[in-house]
Amino acid sequence: MSIGSLPLSKFTVLDLTHARAGPTAVRQLADWGAKVIKIEPPGGPGTDITGSRREGFDFQNLHRNKRSLSLNLKSKEGVAIFMKMAEKTDVIVENFRSTVKHRLGVDYESVRKVNPRIVYGSISGFGQTGPYAKRPGVDQIAQGMGGLMSITGLPGQGPVRVGIPIDDLCAGLLLAQAMLMALIERETSGEGQWVHTSLLEAQIFMLDFQASRWLQAHEVAKQAGNDHPTGIPTGLFPAADGQINIAASGDNLYKRFCEAAEAPQLLTDPDYATGPARSKNRKQLNATISEITKQKSSNYWIELLNEVGVPCGPVYTIDETFGDPQVVHLEMARPMDHKRLGELQVVGQAINMTRTPEPARMRIPTPDLGEHNDEILRELGYNQGDIADLRAAGAI
Repeated sequence: MSIGSLPLSKFTVLDLTHARAGPTAVRQLADWGAKVIKIEPPGGPGTDITGSRREGFDFQNLHRNKRSLSLNLKSKEGVAIFMKMAEKTDVIVENFRSTVKHRLGVDYESVRKVNPRIVYGSISGFGQTGPYAKRPGVDQIAQGMGGLMSITGLPGQGPVRVGIPIDDLCAGLLLAQAMLMALIERETSGEGQWVHTSLLEAQIFMLDFQASRWLQAHEVAKQAGNDHPTGIPTGLFPAADGQINIAASGDNLYKRFCEAAEAPQLLTDPDYATGPARSKNRKQLNATISEITKQKSSNYWIELLNEVGVPCGPVYTIDETFGDPQVVHLEMARPMDHKRLGELQVVGQAINMTRTPEPARMRIPTPDLGEHNDEILRELGYNQGDIADLRAAGAI
């Protein structure tokens, strides 16, 4: 598939991001065809701010489908090149601390003077303004401040971090959505705008019903372990050969489960007959169900319960996840050809489009630092002599 057939192929993006949240946002644009130029300091270390090696699995997965320009934004020549590119760019994305872009002179107001159509996307730890705006922010801090760690883990265990950088990832996805909305709005107004989010805002947004539970009912959620905090019975149950997840909350699903499990007594027992009763007696109910489920294999319960419409599934390790036939069918592992590292697999997109699908292979492998310097600068009108002078001056 040619880049021109992808939905974002007409847009150009300047990528100033690092770590994970910003690159996640840019990856959404790059994978769907945007022409992305990753701008990085020249002569940087072999690792990024997270400690990931450039050749490592994390960096390679985050920065595919981009070209790289090494540019010293602390030099006047570097800023001049950046502004020359910004004049004809659609989107700029950054996730510096809130003050850094202003110090470098590449903030939204500075760019807007040369390109009023620019859509400028920012992610910070805690917001662009306010008492914490200047603080450094990373995923784990936002998980703690945003309430997530207090509701994760087993009851009484104490705060537990979620096993993925969920705030980085969701802030990146939310910013990508915001930038796309701004591009759509630009079609009407003719003007760009600054759009931004933060790790803290993303985390609070993701609390969802646990947040509204506090805001409206004034209930402070506690740790519930593998049990759903309000939908009972939903959780992890033993089978004869391992463990399975069962979601039988609500009267309809609970009735189907009891009938399939040949346990009609669970429908008539007053301790379990209603939703409030099941909630009150959750531990006892879970123990009773466990005695039933451990008599049969995982496959038995997965096949039986799904057949009657009760959600039930295995609990995989990540290698088992990628080996599952449904995951293989969905092509969530996508190949990428790297000139030095050979063929790699990276994580595919979770979005399906019927006319403009994600390419079967990554279009552009993750670039080396400054790999496309000469190519990009020639596109801007610089000749080889100019490029040599810029290199000698330390601007690239």
